[in-house]
Amino acid sequence: MAVSLSPYFSPSTLLQSNFSANSSSTSPRFLFSLPSRHCRNGQSLEFSLRHRSQTAVVSAISGSPGIGSSSSVSEETTTNTLDSVKVVDLSGNEIPVSDLWKDRKAVVAFARHFGCVLCRKRADYLAAKKDAMDAAGVALVLIGPGSVDQARTFFEQTKFRGEVYADPNHSCYEALNFVSGVGTTFTPKAGLKIIQLYMEGYRQDWKLSMESDTVNRGGWRQGGIIVAGPGKTNISYIHRDKEAGDDPDIEEVLGACCR
Repeated sequence: MAVSLSPYFSPSTLLQSNFSANSSSTSPRFLFSLPSRHCRNGQSLEFSLRHRSQTAVVSAISGSPGIGSSSSVSEETTTNTLDSVKVVDLSGNEIPVSDLWKDRKAVVAFARHFGCVLCRKRADYLAAKKDAMDAAGVALVLIGPGSVDQARTFFEQTKFRGEVYADPNHSCYEALNFVSGVGTTFTPKAGLKIIQLYMEGYRQDWKLSMESDTVNRGGWRQGGIIVAGPGKTNISYIHRDKEAGDDPDIEEVLGACCR
């Protein structure tokens, strides 16, 4: 029997879900549609996908689950690759990403992209614990794929209490082997979470979301959270998002960084 959620949410929400599952099928079909007013040139967008089972594996660096064999990257490979990666601060200065935790411990969150409503929630969810991080001498950092201008806009809009950096080449995401694809972006769980966030007052920045770099590349790769430092090769915790909005329990993060 097909189940539709659309009658229960107003058209002003992000998703107008024909979000349905056919229980008689072993491969249920999910349909998400974005209203035309959220898209360029007044065109509506629809995304249809079928659920596919994916094999979970355990990260070599933490107990966080990943999806697919690529998540089983070794700690040594990850840290060596990150050592050559550079990010850009809000003043436009290039910085080796490992310098962010070379002389301190840091919680580093990786956003899907700077316009993402789920990532804005992640920023708040972490910033709410910044006092505990400060007391433990731990820095709070957020990195997003995209330009410095996008990072500045995000910082101004969210008033994020931590540091914000841009990763124009998406190199951190490749080095950390974060999962990617439409099937990890448009999932039933993510759709429901977005609806909930809209009801709480969060909003997607569609101008940032529809920039060519995000549409063509950044928007399809998921992020994660790491705890690293002191020491450039000292990464003690990695959570790789299995799908959009896959936040770990905040107590798990605090346990890795502050206890």
